[in-house]
Amino acid sequence: MNNIYLPDVVGKGYGDYWRFTGRYRVCKGSRASKKSKTTALNFIYRLMKYPQANLLVVRKVFSTLKDSCYTELKWAISRFGAEELFECKLSPLEIVYKPTGQKIFFRGLDDPLKITSITVSTGCLCWLWIEEAYEVNDENDFNMIDESIRGQVPEGLFKQVTLTFNPWNEKHWIKKRFFDADDSNILAKTTNYLCNEFLDESDLKVFEDMKRNNPRRYQVAGLGEWGIVDGLIYERWEEREFRLKDVINEDTQAVFGLDFGYTNDPTALFCGIINKETKEIFVFDELYEKALSNEQIAQRIIKMGYSKEIIAADSAEPRSIDRLRELGIRRIRAARKGKDSIISGIDFLQDYKMIIKPKCENFIREVGNYSWEKDKAGNRINKPAGGFDHLMDAMRYAVEDQARGDVFSFK
Repeated sequence: MNNIYLPDVVGKGYGDYWRFTGRYRVCKGSRASKKSKTTALNFIYRLMKYPQANLLVVRKVFSTLKDSCYTELKWAISRFGAEELFECKLSPLEIVYKPTGQKIFFRGLDDPLKITSITVSTGCLCWLWIEEAYEVNDENDFNMIDESIRGQVPEGLFKQVTLTFNPWNEKHWIKKRFFDADDSNILAKTTNYLCNEFLDESDLKVFEDMKRNNPRRYQVAGLGEWGIVDGLIYERWEEREFRLKDVINEDTQAVFGLDFGYTNDPTALFCGIINKETKEIFVFDELYEKALSNEQIAQRIIKMGYSKEIIAADSAEPRSIDRLRELGIRRIRAARKGKDSIISGIDFLQDYKMIIKPKCENFIREVGNYSWEKDKAGNRINKPAGGFDHLMDAMRYAVEDQARGDVFSFK
């Protein structure tokens, strides 16, 4: 490899990020902020500098790695002119530094056992890169990955977890854990397109037009500030503490909805107070847990104190509904799904402002991610995207009596 001048290859704006050796290095950035490319360059440089180091790269879904991080790291190798020093494999997906045998491993959260079972033949596994870290919705999943970087490291080496992502919502656990923390072991950094000296005039014009025509989007996609998901379905909501006795009156009604899950999806119970006069929904409690049997669901509902409430449950699970009745949840009934019921239910709920107790963390996470699906051309369509819809579905079931009439078309 020929001698190079590093600033010419990498550019500026990431000096502190490049040099930081504390445990957690976290970077949120806008589009074109070069955060992923800088991270890829940094890791290739480090592997060549530290002969005992190995890297694990993680995304939520393994299949997304080939066209994202793997490609970025191959680009970084080429940028350094080091192609002859690295072997890039597709099966298994990995990159090997040939002079020493050091490796870059790729894993997905959809197969967690493969993350915790990694062994290295050269040196130690000391670095972890989680790309699009906002996809890691459960902080416990992050803790599991974090714990895979453990044990002693040779003198002069260091352990580090790197997270890179586009900001979407300040309610994400990443903000509280890293950006709101005062810890010398954490570098939390925000970058944007203004530090990318490799953009040309046409690239810059995209952001200037966005700044003028869509200032709200510019704050997130342009400047890298915390914001909300593009295409969010429910925008009128806030996290706020309240007392039930202060919101219950003759105009309100308690509403409960249950969405069944098991292995991959959680069972979700929505608990709210609806006020049709003020157009407000107060979200005061939730159940959100995977791998619950019907017996365990009943136990949870009884323990929460809602066994005597009317609960509208997913009608796709009639046997579960019957079993829950036998177990003491006697007023549970099937939600009346029908033609266009999802869109009609959303239309009804969009007229309401949601006030959410801070303890309802899963509802806050879902409502802050619940967005419209995109077609192949990237255009939003009139269909909710999946993944953040368990409590959202349960909420629709819960309010169907209030939304009945022309709002739903039952068949």
